Amino acid sequence: MIDFAPWIILLAMGVWGFVHSLLVSLGAKARARKWFGPSADRWYRLAYNFISIVTFLPILGLVAEYPGERLYAIQAPWSYLTLAGQLLALLALLVGLLQTGIWSFLGFEQMLVVGKTSNSVMVTKGLYRWVRHPLYTAGLVFIWLTPIMTSGLLALNIGLTIYLVLGAYYEERKLVREFGEAYTSYQQKTPMLIPGLIRRKSS
Repeated sequence: MIDFAPWIILLAMGVWGFVHSLLVSLGAKARARKWFGPSADRWYRLAYNFISIVTFLPILGLVAEYPGERLYAIQAPWSYLTLAGQLLALLALLVGLLQTGIWSFLGFEQMLVVGKTSNSVMVTKGLYRWVRHPLYTAGLVFIWLTPIMTSGLLALNIGLTIYLVLGAYYEERKLVREFGEAYTSYQQKTPMLIPGLIRRKSS
């Protein structure tokens, strides 16, 4: 009997990622500003994060309700290594957020500080010295170090991986427009997601 749950989860991730990408686009922000006035810039980031979390919860519920076939389970003591890797990934995620401004990332700073609509500082130190998107890297490490893998969780991880990789490329375009030559120079010296992996230009 065919298990359709993983395909439904993958489809749900595709819809979520599409809506998520539309909401983060400059066009969506411009429409919000047109409909609600300049004050939309202050609450848009917070509303965007809230909507993203609320709409992602049903997908997690779907994975919990229909986990599917167990594909593998890493036994102790090796499972302790994967859990330690996940903890390090969470720590890296927290450090990366602190480096870029966690309150701005969540949207609270925009709400409280008049005239503050985005984080306009280009960060290239700390974790950003090793990869351009350490938050995405940490997220990928966390989901793929799960010691127990089911078909439903695999579908979720594949969907998240596709979303994060495509999201990184989409974000790069915005960062190049915002910071120009400074960011293109940073791109040439720092890998996107995998430390040490630099795309060499052909001579």
